[in-house]
Amino acid sequence: MIHLYGIPNCDTVKKARRWLDGQGLDYTFHDYKKEGADAGLLGAWADAVGWQVLLNRSGTTFRKLDDADKRDLDREKAISLMVKYPSMIKRPVVTQEDSERVLVGFAQSEWENALT
Repeated sequence: MIHLYGIPNCDTVKKARRWLDGQGLDYTFHDYKKEGADAGLLGAWADAVGWQVLLNRSGTTFRKLDDADKRDLDREKAISLMVKYPSMIKRPVVTQEDSERVLVGFAQSEWENALT
């Protein structure tokens, strides 16, 4: 089973969902806005891909943070911020049961290799 994590109104998440549907792949969708983000899960993803990959620094939520919150970022601080502000998690994130692979962002060729 594929698990897709994101925010439904995100354009990249919409593209990813259309691609999954077009491939006929079943998946569950976890909406960060409604269901939140789990620190343990974010920690596992950070271990797999690096917290720097997982943290969306280009979004408005990150840019609006106080400078003190942006300074001295490390893994623990980044995870804490992503739990507090789930829109700071780069989207989408995809995992599969029975696999330790974590895909962050939508890159069609990468997804084709990993999921089909």
